[in-house]
This record gives sequence, C-alpha cells and structure tokens, in this order.
Amino acid sequence: MPRQLHLSTALDSPGRFDAAHFTDLARLAERATLDFVTLDDSYTPEPGRLDALATFARLAPVTRGLGLVPTVTTTHTEPFHTSIAVNTLDWVSEGRAGWLVGVSDTEAEARAFGRRGTAPAEELWAEAADAAEAASRLWDSWEDDAEIRDTATGRFVDRAKLHYVDFEGPHFSVRGPSITPRPPQGRPVIAVTVAAADLAPDADPGGRARVATAARHADVVLLDAPDRATRLTAATELRLRGGEALRILARVPVALTTAAATAALLTEATEGGGGVDGFHLVPADPARDLAVLADHVVPALRERGLFRTAYTGRTLRDRLGLARPASRYASGTGTAATEPPRTGTSATDTSAAGTPAGTPTRPAATAEVTR
Repeated sequence: MPRQLHLSTALDSPGRFDAAHFTDLARLAERATLDFVTLDDSYTPEPGRLDALATFARLAPVTRGLGLVPTVTTTHTEPFHTSIAVNTLDWVSEGRAGWLVGVSDTEAEARAFGRRGTAPAEELWAEAADAAEAASRLWDSWEDDAEIRDTATGRFVDRAKLHYVDFEGPHFSVRGPSITPRPPQGRPVIAVTVAAADLAPDADPGGRARVATAARHADVVLLDAPDRATRLTAATELRLRGGEALRILARVPVALTTAAATAALLTEATEGGGGVDGFHLVPADPARDLAVLADHVVPALRERGLFRTAYTGRTLRDRLGLARPASRYASGTGTAATEPPRTGTSATDTSAAGTPAGTPTRPAATAEVTR
C-alpha cells in the first residue's frame, strides 16, 4: 500500500476581515480532510489582516478534525503569553492546535511597539528558539493528572504536580508554572518555515539560526525549495538534524485556474515529494483553489490510495503520526510549585499577573523578562 501524504494549506487572505470568509475556507479544507491550515500574521500595517490566533479560535468551534496552526511572532510578544494563548487554542479545538513560529524584523513593527529596535535575523531566531523552549516547559509544568477537582476538600489541583520551569536565557527568564492546565496534546504542534538556502554551506547567519530553531523545536517544517532535487537534499539534511520523527511538507504555490494546473498539482503529489512527507499549499485565491482541491485533487489522490478518506484519531498529533510527549516534570525532576512563588515582575513585563493572591486552586505564575 502506498504511503499516504500529509496535506495542508495556507488561508492567507490580506484585506479580508469577515468571519464568514475564513469559516468557508476552513470548511472547504475540512471537506478535503487536510491535516491543518495556517494563517500568516505580522505587526506590519500593510496589508491589513486579522490576528491569526484569534481568527483560529473563532474557527475551532465550527470545525471538527482540521488542525489550526496560526503564525505567532516571538519578537514583540512575551513567551508566557504566547504559551497560554496557544495552549488555550488547543483546549478550545480539543487538541487540534499548532504554532507556526515567526519573527518580526522590520522597523515598522518595532515602531508599532516602541519597546525595542530591530535586531539581526540570527538574534531574532535565537530568541524564537528560547521562546519555543520556554513555551514547551510551561506546557509541561502541569502534569496530566494535576487537576483533581475534589469538591469534598475544595481542592482543584494537586500543587505537587505543578512545577516551576525556571527558564533562564539571554533574552528573558520565565519562572512559571503556567496558569492553564496541560494541553490536550501535551504540547501543541510547533512548525517552522525553512528555505533550502538556509541549509546551504554559505547560508546567512539568520538562515542558519532558523534551521537550528527548527531542528531543535519543530515537529513540522514547511520547506521552500526551487525544485525536487534541491528539496530532497534539504529534506535529508533536515532529518539528520531534526530526527526521523520530523514531518517535512514542501511549500507549493498553486493557482488552480485551469485543468492543466490541476493536473500538474496532481502529478506532483502522485509522483512523490522528493524526500518530504507531503505538501503545504499556498493558494493564490484560497476560495477558488481550495474548492478545486476538495472537489478534484483530493478525490483523485484517494482513488490512488495516497490520501485519507476521513479523519482518524482525535488530535493534530494523531493526524501527523506524532507521539504525545510526556511531561518532562512527571518523573519528579522539576521543582514542585508547593512554595509561594516569587511575586512581582520586571518593569518591562506584564505577563505574570497569574491569579489573585490567596486563590486556592491555582498558584500565581511569574514570568520575568529582560529585554
């Protein structure tokens, strides 16, 4: 039996602000049983766009099997906030959330926040790697059975199963624990976009830093490569660095305006992706191209035994064949949050509000950030 493909798509629609548009696109993607959808995001004023994570939170209740992987930049956001926002999306989608890691590298974005200037790409991606590490620790900071909901004693959590994460890095420090229970997936799926040029011996420092982030933290890489041979070389190198469990999807721009364009995409998918596990489509016109995908391309792939006929499993990790990770603190190696955590935050951080002092069911959480 041929190996089945993984397929996903971008829903990028600059200038569209109506919920119905994105709902219709998500339903088309779900009709095609795609693994997941992505939505780009940035803090640049043009082109106008909605907040990606908030948009996908809106789509979670109207979808049932589709993975939701918004772009969230790490440059002007606090890692504590990012971790609980993605965690919340995983809860409201019942285990279908992911996080496409992005950075903000423009003067316009820096001016919009007014807290810091721009920085070299290698520094931004090193910071993104730290944010991904901090988020993963925060997702693990509640053990899976930390919630006990004992009405007789009035105890909501077993505080011995909540852990400080004590992340210390050059860009920020995070004390933890999270204020949100462990995500349904254990850790939501992390994705990073990588270009084949980032893996070349003469790659610029920013590209090398992006690859290092992907190799260390990504569950999925969206790979840009100009041709199949380059794609194979890049995918092979990524697996050497990131491990065999890494899922690699080739990014493919599509404009399915003619029968010939549809046939070309079908041929590309049928003949194999050059060392990748499938394809991430970037449609020129999402409404038009996703309809063609659902009505023509996916049915043809199903006839060839190359794509699922229905969703199986419960979570996005299930769809991608990724194991649910155990909490790194479940073995008792972390520091339990049984003592009162430190109070207060640094002058530049507002992510540590946690819960009011004296709240019996959740420990306050402190994320101290130094920029």
